Formats: sequence, C-alpha cells, structure tokens
Amino acid sequence: MNEREKKTVRLMIGIFCRGRHGTKRGLCSACAELLRYAHDRLERCPFPIKPKCSDCKVHCYAPAKRATIQKVMRYAGKRMILHHPVAAMLHFARKRPQ
Repeated sequence: MNEREKKTVRLMIGIFCRGRHGTKRGLCSACAELLRYAHDRLERCPFPIKPKCSDCKVHCYAPAKRATIQKVMRYAGKRMILHHPVAAMLHFARKRPQ
C-alpha cells in the first residue's frame, strides 16, 4: 500500500505544480522537495495501515510542510478524477482503520 500512497502523492503534486507553477515537464524545485519530504514521511509512518493524513492523530509533517501539502491536496484532489481517475477512485475508496 505504501507504494500506492507514494504514487498518489506524486500525481497530486504533479497536478499542483503544472497548474500553479506552470511546469510543463517534471516538477519545480519546491515541488520536488515537497515530494521527497512526503515520501520520507510515508516511509516513516508508524501505523501498519496508514490512515488518511486528515484523519490521523499523529501529524508527522512539520507545520509549514503540512500547510503546503494541504494546499496541494485541496487543489489537486478535485482534479485527480479528470487526470487520473483510477488513482483517484482508489484513493477515495480506501478503507480507514477502525
């Protein structure tokens, strides 16, 4: 599941970077750094079944990075269904731990 989470965050950051920063290929340096940070946080998630970050009680992102990833998610979340429908459906349908 961790790899799917990494792919989803990569796709979302890509949508955000193209839309907000006007990149045509790849990511700008700020978005590339955010992606590295997000992947590192995913690798260090203490939960065997990772909850959605918005539902998690342990916030592993630094406050500034957390604010940035929230902007990315707000912007890209609604666009995921158009750009990457299968990944969007898998992300939104994912079961949450009880």
